[in-house]
Amino acid sequence: MGTLGRAIYSVGFWIRETGQAIDRLGSRLQGNYYFQEQLSRHRTLMNVFDKAPVVDRDAFIAPSASVIGDVHIGRGSSIWYGCVMRGDVNNISVGSGTNIQDNSLVHVAKSNLSGKVLPTIIGDNVTVGHSSVLHGCTVEDEAFVGMGATLLDGVVVEKHAMVAAGALVKQNSRIPSGEVWAGNPAKFLRKLTAEEISFITQSAINYSNLAQVHAAENAKAYDEIEFEKALRKKFARKDEEYDSMLGVVREIPPELILPGNVLPDKQAKVSTQ
Repeated sequence: MGTLGRAIYSVGFWIRETGQAIDRLGSRLQGNYYFQEQLSRHRTLMNVFDKAPVVDRDAFIAPSASVIGDVHIGRGSSIWYGCVMRGDVNNISVGSGTNIQDNSLVHVAKSNLSGKVLPTIIGDNVTVGHSSVLHGCTVEDEAFVGMGATLLDGVVVEKHAMVAAGALVKQNSRIPSGEVWAGNPAKFLRKLTAEEISFITQSAINYSNLAQVHAAENAKAYDEIEFEKALRKKFARKDEEYDSMLGVVREIPPELILPGNVLPDKQAKVSTQ
């Protein structure tokens, strides 16, 4: 930022500070008639009754997710955007390295008609696809729940089992290890291949790595985000042919390189996005 840029920035800063000071003065003058606007009432982590979420420091909770009440989330797990986990009348447990993807709903049941207590228990390295519903069920380690699937009270998905996308698994069903269930109501479809079982494990690893990138981006301060916007605008290339005619090679500044990216020849041209 040059001398002129710093001067403009300083003027803008003092204008904003003056505006905030005037707003505070006006609020005091209003006295009992003062009304404070609420920009947002969303809370990512929220207590209910005497129950509070317990989240491992290495877990990623997206800002628009809602983790409520008696919920325990283990190391390296990720709860993605728009996801709701509500542990009010019972508890929810999520192991390590598990991903609960965007817009999914995880809830519990106090008990079923026979009086059985029904928390929701999700094991280690589990993948739960986008917009799934898990209610008072158990999903064991390294199982896979496809996008839009619904698991009702008392369902048990065993280790290395898969629920297909869009499936509705009826109450108290048990999906054995190594099987795929699909349909409405869900029924046995076929056995999983060795490659598909390996994919389940790899899927959890992929999401664990991706969560680290999202966590780093969400942790950035406002000034850092604005600085990167300015860099992208400055270094965005127009067209390969245009650049070649000018003899210009545009490289990504180090500040814009995401962790984990492999850059050919240690160089990377900025994308058009």
